[in-house]
Amino acid sequence: MEPHADVTRQIIGCAIRVANALGVGFLEKVYENALVHELGRNDLGVAQQVPIRVVYDGVVVGNTGRILVVEGTIVVELKAVRQMDPVHEAQLLNYLRRAACASACCSTSERLASAFAG
Repeated sequence: MEPHADVTRQIIGCAIRVANALGVGFLEKVYENALVHELGRNDLGVAQQVPIRVVYDGVVVGNTGRILVVEGTIVVELKAVRQMDPVHEAQLLNYLRRAACASACCSTSERLASAFAG
């Protein structure tokens, strides 16, 4: 079993509750704020708007993306889109590698998908 499976299941449950309550049509920030609230209600530690530092050849070349990090190990990226696109998955995997976290969850307002990396 995945070491973070229980927390990941909790995160997905929280995301489903938020999506069901709010429905579709809001900006990502609205879903993010609601999810942060829901995660807190479920006693999960969450850091909001964590910047991702991009390093090239030992030099910081930029900060990109702002993610949620749950329990210090799981990256959560929210997308207010009808369906996931391969570019969203690539973006999440880049965030995961750069953030040095254990696993990642990506949530859309219409469909939930998760990606895990070791």
